[in-house]
Amino acid sequence: MDKFFGNLHLVLIVGLVLAVGLMFAPYYAPASAALGVFQWLHVFFAVVWIGHLYYFNFVQIPTMPKIPAELKPGVSKYIAPQALFFFRWGAAFTVLTGLILAYLYDELTQALTLAPEARLIGIGMWLGLIMAFNVWFIIWPAQKRALGLVEADDATKAAAAKRAMIFSRTNTLLSIPMLLCMVAFR
Repeated sequence: MDKFFGNLHLVLIVGLVLAVGLMFAPYYAPASAALGVFQWLHVFFAVVWIGHLYYFNFVQIPTMPKIPAELKPGVSKYIAPQALFFFRWGAAFTVLTGLILAYLYDELTQALTLAPEARLIGIGMWLGLIMAFNVWFIIWPAQKRALGLVEADDATKAAAAKRAMIFSRTNTLLSIPMLLCMVAFR
């Protein structure tokens, strides 16, 4: 058991096999196989993305000031870069699968233009797009400076850390109504 649970890739593969097996169960009946797959992928990637967003805001940001200086490099050099990898790619794949889902439901245009019949999901989509933009074009570039992944002086690192925190908190704020829009739509 230790060997199995010690291997994240193996655990993920077995989880994927179980999920695919459930897709063939008689009580699993999405409107189409593609919808079922993309709904599942969208939720999976959203959990990865928003889970990391909440980890950063509920755990890492408030805890960092309490960590002794000699231990902080363990977080900034090892944990944060790895977490940011899953955070930003979770965002990208959540948006991609969400757009594909809206297309498969034939509601992409209505949602993006906030047509009355798709206004709630459209608001959720726009909030998600804004959040993903923040991840890729504001938070990630700032974090690269703050963590020293790209060269920056101490003042630039501090300003970048503050910028990343503000936009991460902005995304936390936006995630609350965005999640409501996503779960209340159907």
